[in-house]
Amino acid sequence: MRLSILKEHLNGLTAVNFQLPDGTRVPKHFHVTEVGVIAKDFIDCGGTVRHEKTANFQLWEAGDFDHRLAPQKLKDIISLSEKILGMEDLEIEVEYQSGTIGKYDLDFDGTDFLLVSKQTACLAQDACGIPGKEKLDLAQIGKNENSCTPGGGCC
Repeated sequence: MRLSILKEHLNGLTAVNFQLPDGTRVPKHFHVTEVGVIAKDFIDCGGTVRHEKTANFQLWEAGDFDHRLAPQKLKDIISLSEKILGMEDLEIEVEYQSGTIGKYDLDFDGTDFLLVSKQTACLAQDACGIPGKEKLDLAQIGKNENSCTPGGGCC
């Protein structure tokens, strides 16, 4: 989810709630302790230089069980980050403490923000010799003599 989409979703909310991939919720007394920009410059295994930028939110919980982050307060934090950091309309990555710091993508179900598990991937599969999925010629489907054809009575 991009920053602009998050801000749109905040407009219609009375509370900010986050749900983990396993369905449990981040406790309602969480804090957003950081909003920032993370720039990553790297070379993939195929030798291609890549540059990525993401908006980063860090969620944290403390012992102040009465704390609640209002949607407008989160919008104010985002606005300040945009102004001070020159933050662009970037994809959002959320950090939240589990066994270690977990990194999540962000989605929205109409009520809650969903922390979506991130996956690693090879960005240079051709250069690494990783076989891709076999491409099928859809025009050839059904031309096999053992296959069903419309009006053939087999289905």
